[in-house]
Amino acid sequence: MFRRLFLRQTLCILSLLFITHIAHSDEAKVTAPKTAEPFAFADFTWLNGNSRQTQFPLDSKYFTGQFSLDTNYIADFNRPKDHTLVGSTNSGRTSEFQVEQLGVGGDFHVDNVRGRLMTQFGMYSTMTPRNDASPSRGQWDMINAYRYISEAYGGYHWDVWNGINLDAGIFMSYIGLCSYYNYENWVYQMSYVSANTPWFFNGLRLQTFPSDQLKVELWLINGWQSYGMFDETPGVGTQILWRPTGSLSFVSNEYYGADTLNQTNRTRVHSDDSIQVKYYDKPTQAISKAAFSFTVDAGCEYGDGVSCSTGSSASSPSQYFFGVMAYNRVWFDRDLYAVTLGGGAINNPGRYLVLTPPVNGATAATGAPGFTQNPGDGFHAWDSSVTFDYMPSQFITFRLEFDHRESDVPYFAGSGGVTPPGGNQTPAGSVVPGFTPDLVKSESRVNAAMMVRL
Repeated sequence: MFRRLFLRQTLCILSLLFITHIAHSDEAKVTAPKTAEPFAFADFTWLNGNSRQTQFPLDSKYFTGQFSLDTNYIADFNRPKDHTLVGSTNSGRTSEFQVEQLGVGGDFHVDNVRGRLMTQFGMYSTMTPRNDASPSRGQWDMINAYRYISEAYGGYHWDVWNGINLDAGIFMSYIGLCSYYNYENWVYQMSYVSANTPWFFNGLRLQTFPSDQLKVELWLINGWQSYGMFDETPGVGTQILWRPTGSLSFVSNEYYGADTLNQTNRTRVHSDDSIQVKYYDKPTQAISKAAFSFTVDAGCEYGDGVSCSTGSSASSPSQYFFGVMAYNRVWFDRDLYAVTLGGGAINNPGRYLVLTPPVNGATAATGAPGFTQNPGDGFHAWDSSVTFDYMPSQFITFRLEFDHRESDVPYFAGSGGVTPPGGNQTPAGSVVPGFTPDLVKSESRVNAAMMVRL
């Protein structure tokens, strides 16, 4: 199955490259009209997961700079004594002021050659790598090698259709609708669908724009949010993004790979599909805009003792993921303020995508004492949030948000926290005699954040 899929993807890429070579012969250059920029026919700054910038003050002929700063203060009603937050990809500490993400970089563009570099300092530089188990296979410490990089790729652009881009390196995956950068999202704490699906890919990306309304993207990557490969099988996938009007956006992501350490015959398939609709737009009114998003996520693993079937058994337990999330956002006073209501839920009978609680410094590779992640160990959870934004400039957002999350098993940090007395003890994620992590079934908190984007 993989060989056939890989062959089709490879043939598609080679075919597109051949087309571009023909299109850029000397004769084609003479007659080819200038193509329109993809998705430039309408204003899409309202989208969840998309930047609302229309001005780029750091732009120049060969480089468009970017500065991004995300700082927060989180009040957790559970009041964990070690100030540790569990189960989030974009928040890690409570009752403290923290720099969650600091990014400096931008886009290089000379003729048709392109490149992008964005750093990730702050909490992201430790929270993101610890959720990748692939560096435990092999040498050269990929976690530290890539720790401070969120995006790093170079490539080439062909003026075919509405554009074709071929990039190699680390790039954003955009699975789960929301963006890796909170400034671009409607909410601060994303629901489980986004929190448990990839933020980045490491490999090759081919973006094709057959029209200014459509993007078809192909991936050949190391794996599911992984710096390296978990086994011997790379990941492949596609993204189809269609925006037929300025008020509608559809995106579908499909993935196939093998992403469980030491399980060479276990395969993962996953589909992520979202729709966003802007159903009200009167810029001069008190209510200036309104939109909603809806996402469905479904995937599973099969082989090496697990099954995609919903009927579990002791010999082949169910290993699938199903999740939904929905948000409704209303803007006020010429988009100066906005309020977003929403939430989501997941059903995961194998816990194979659930973020590992950082008990005694545990990572995705070590596993956590007090929270097993074996096939057949179920995890069912839901969350809701209310978000208020104040946006006096397109370059800054002040955000205040209330979140409530629940699960059917103890998972969130309770008052006792997840750190042994005296601090973490080696090896990371090991059982510490006399210490039991305080994991509880619910969590409520208030997130206050300031996000700058230049």
